[in-house]
Order: sequence, then structure tokens, then C-alpha cells
Amino acid sequence: MDLALADRLDRILPQTQCGQCGFDGCRPYAEAMALHEVGVDRCPPGGDAGARALAHVLSTAALPYDRTRGLHKPPAVALIVEADCIGCTKCIQACPVDAIIGGAKHMHVVIEPLCTGCELCLPACPVDCIQMV
Repeated sequence: MDLALADRLDRILPQTQCGQCGFDGCRPYAEAMALHEVGVDRCPPGGDAGARALAHVLSTAALPYDRTRGLHKPPAVALIVEADCIGCTKCIQACPVDAIIGGAKHMHVVIEPLCTGCELCLPACPVDCIQMV
């Protein structure tokens, strides 16, 4: 595999680590593209502009992103509503970038600069105390 190519592709990807592309994160998706195993259209967070940029690097035809994988949305971060958090730690376990901190039975908090807006914490929360802002 061409690691330099995978590095270039990975830098274009939004680093949400959301898994909507079908891979466990942006780097595995970049590596699969570098090996020409998958197309450039699998990243909803990157949108059509991201798919075009990936196609340019790979010298392939530009495609719109596959909308069946999710919607392209403006960047957002998670916010935990303190009054509703029960301290279950499920959001911490779901976060792929360790942007949520807290202890069992204590309120959790999101470290905003680390949050990628992947939304993986939302379905993990049993009391729906997480909002995307």
C-alpha cells in the first residue's frame, strides 16, 4: 500500500471517526481507498466537496457522496445536559475520540475541542441527555 497516498487521503477526511463509511474510522477508509478497494463516495461528513477532493487525489471521476450512508451536516459538538445525566458512562464508552470525561454516577462533560460531532454518543445515552450544538 502507498502510505503517502493513504496519508493524503486521511488528511482530507473530516476525522469524525463516525463509521458511516463502513470502516472503524477515517484512517482505515483512507487505506482502503489507497488500495482502490472502495470508492470516494462513502463519507457523509465530508459531503460532496470531500468526495470531489478525494477523487482529485486519486485521479478518478468525482462522485457525489452516497446519501444512503447519512446526511451531510454542519459541524457540531455534543453537549451533555447536566440536570439529566445519570452518570452511566455509556457515552464515554461510545466516544471514538475520548472527548467525554466523567466517572460512574457522576455528571459527564464533553471536551469540546476534541469532539468530532460523530453523534455516536446519542444512541448510547439511555436518558437522551446529549444534544448536538
